[in-house]
Amino acid sequence: MRVEPHTSPLNAGSYCQTGEQLLKTGAPLVAYDTLAEGLQHHPTDVRLRQLLALALARTGASRLANPILQQLINEGHSDEETIGLLARTHKDLWSEVEEPDERLRHLRLAFRHYKDAYERSAGYWSGINAATTALLLGERAEAASLAQRVRGRCLALWNRDRSPDHAYWLLATLGEAALLLESWGEAEEWYSQAVALGQHRIGDLVSTRRNARLIVRHFENDSARLDACFHIPRVAVFSGHLIDRPGRALPRFPAALEPAVRDAIRTHMRMLEVGFGYASAGCGGDILFLESLAEVNAEAHIVLPYDRDPFRGDSVDIVPGADWGARYDRLLESAAEVVTASGQRIGTGGMSYEYGFLMLDGAAGVKADELDAELVCLAVWDGKPGDGPGGTASSIERWRRADRRVEIIDVAAMLRCGVPVITTEGTVAPIHEEADAVGSMAHSFEPEIVGLLFADARGFSKLSEHEIPLFVDHLLGSVAAELARSARPPLFANTWGDGVYLVFRDVRDAGEFALRLCEAIRGMDWKAKSFTHDLSLRIGLHAGPAYACVDPVTGRLNYIGAHVSRAARIEPITPPGEVYASGAFAALARAAEVQEFVCGYVGQTPLAKGYCTYPTYVVRHRRARTND
Repeated sequence: MRVEPHTSPLNAGSYCQTGEQLLKTGAPLVAYDTLAEGLQHHPTDVRLRQLLALALARTGASRLANPILQQLINEGHSDEETIGLLARTHKDLWSEVEEPDERLRHLRLAFRHYKDAYERSAGYWSGINAATTALLLGERAEAASLAQRVRGRCLALWNRDRSPDHAYWLLATLGEAALLLESWGEAEEWYSQAVALGQHRIGDLVSTRRNARLIVRHFENDSARLDACFHIPRVAVFSGHLIDRPGRALPRFPAALEPAVRDAIRTHMRMLEVGFGYASAGCGGDILFLESLAEVNAEAHIVLPYDRDPFRGDSVDIVPGADWGARYDRLLESAAEVVTASGQRIGTGGMSYEYGFLMLDGAAGVKADELDAELVCLAVWDGKPGDGPGGTASSIERWRRADRRVEIIDVAAMLRCGVPVITTEGTVAPIHEEADAVGSMAHSFEPEIVGLLFADARGFSKLSEHEIPLFVDHLLGSVAAELARSARPPLFANTWGDGVYLVFRDVRDAGEFALRLCEAIRGMDWKAKSFTHDLSLRIGLHAGPAYACVDPVTGRLNYIGAHVSRAARIEPITPPGEVYASGAFAALARAAEVQEFVCGYVGQTPLAKGYCTYPTYVVRHRRARTND
């Protein structure tokens, strides 16, 4: 959903209505833009400010939402929604910051505001959050007292209204209250009822289990018994051979094996209790895997290396007279998600397949992390070396290096068991399913997968002429200082006006530098440096294949390509003072098992200049887990 700026200002209610609708549909960044526009015309409107803070919190920018809500309370707007949302931002900040005293300050403020909201409203949501934050502060008696009161309130509501709209959260809250009261058996009973009622509400189940684990960990108990109450299905990522093309001299996956392979995939699905599957959609293993997901009522996610029509021609419609193409179309239509890694096939080698696999593997890992579920790897393989990066053999090698759980359906063993196949006599040109050549180029001009960073300064357009030299010295100077301190500097750096463009060897280097730069600029005292107003950076990250070349115009190194253009569209939709990333960046960071930072999902966001809608992530430092 894309919202264009209004040519003439609307009334505050219209902006609020649009913002609320966008928030309901899971588009907090677009809601932020709409509400921020509304506040330019109606700067004192209370509801606009509440909704703007909510949009910021949902994008992971609680640091920006917090002062907006505090100002509302200072003005006397002490309703449960405002106080509860302020408490949430402090709890978010408690989980984000590193410094112990600062963490404790935010947790105490979260407790104070949750309790205030509860005392004003008697709402069980604010009450149970107050009880849990009291426990995290070490106030066990206070936590137990609040939990007992919330328990009584929820029991009264449960006996009065068991409608589906309210029942799940009542049951989950009763389970959490029982945990806080250390009534483990009662907690199991309530949680089991909640799970039975909310078996298709995976997101709610994950949230409930996360809160339960936090409490159990604080009591230093084993969460295994409690985990048994929750059934979170596994996530499976797949790689497998294409069906043999006509004329293949040495059979590998002949059509005669299709029923046996389908049965084996289905058996593994049921044994592994797969609820979410990630695969490409080539004829053969991929399509059989995706069809099996539907048979076990699991959710299918498809990652294509490039656009669906050329991919169909290259990897689906390769057996004359077969129905793979129609099956491919049906699967793309019914999938929960179809992602295209690149708009076109890239280069002359296997880059498209390598990048597509990294996105596929990383996206599956991101989903498993989101659900706190086990990630399993399933392959249809003949046990032999493959044709290059992105193929089945290289996928399995990568999984094994990462010490993953890998389940292999051995098509070579099936062939040895006597499945009849038809071989073709004579010489047949070799087919490389992962790395077909697509024509020659005038010279070697092969892409490489890199981390891409774009940033610009919020407030630059308001600078006066005498502030431009200050901007060069202090903001661009800070960028230069961070580059000089980098142990792994970028491959390429460029600026124009207030814009910064950097290319890094990998996503780890790009993400770490972005966070360091963001913190350096965020901590700047601009007024002390003679600026009339504050500046901030918006930083966007992407990862993908790009071409390194010497620019004939400038004579300097440059990196160009479609993914560079995509990267440039992320920064304009980033809130000031934050680091945002594309879904591709988040996936490649997960595939590389980056530990230094995490990417939190924000939503599906229209990129700048109408550049389609893509999943967007906020990037944060990873904080070591503690028992507090």
